[in-house]
Amino acid sequence: MISRYRKRNSGPLLDRIDIHIEVPRVEYDKLSDERMGEPSAAIRERVEAARERQRERFAGSERLMCNGDMGPAEIREICLLDDAGKGLLRAAMQQLHLSAPAYHRILKLARTIADLAGAEGIETAHLAEAIQYRPRRHP
Repeated sequence: MISRYRKRNSGPLLDRIDIHIEVPRVEYDKLSDERMGEPSAAIRERVEAARERQRERFAGSERLMCNGDMGPAEIREICLLDDAGKGLLRAAMQQLHLSAPAYHRILKLARTIADLAGAEGIETAHLAEAIQYRPRRHP
């Protein structure tokens, strides 16, 4: 049944979803651990700071408000990669058989990840994280 369901969800449909995350079963020891994760208030601050960076970035534009609104021309201008990033993205495109829309979505997501990290540019780690959120193809 799972295989049939996955076949119904075609590649072009899945390409429209920016982030795919598999959520494994959580073990009891992790659930019962007394340690606390990052507080929601800290996450909220980071998200608000990233949104402010994007508002500043697109302040002169009438149609762009956030990274997700960028088209290919803006991506080419704003989502610049160093040589290591270009090599990583080239390898991902070839190995994962990614489409042009997937390429653009990865760059926009990497820019957002960089914004959340407070980074000026897209670093290789941001790009690698964005790539890992692409759907895994199942036979």
